[in-house]
Amino acid sequence: MALNVTLVSAEAEVWTGEASLVVAKTTEGEIGFMQGHEPVLSILSQGQVRITQADGTKIVADARDGFVSMEGDVLTIVAGHAQLVD
Repeated sequence: MALNVTLVSAEAEVWTGEASLVVAKTTEGEIGFMQGHEPVLSILSQGQVRITQADGTKIVADARDGFVSMEGDVLTIVAGHAQLVD
């Protein structure tokens, strides 16, 4: 099983898929999310969202102005602005 992740901005869906680990910067500091994480609702700070897929592939996005919601094994990141970093 994996964590189901959706990262969206005001303009479009930026990334969706399964991940083994997601690290996001919030107003409380960086939070790492894995399968089975307790429910969380937090304000997203400006910074990077780092996604590690089960095969080890890493995806990085710059994101700001939004929130992070974790419920069950579903992580949703809604940002006013977000884009993938090469």
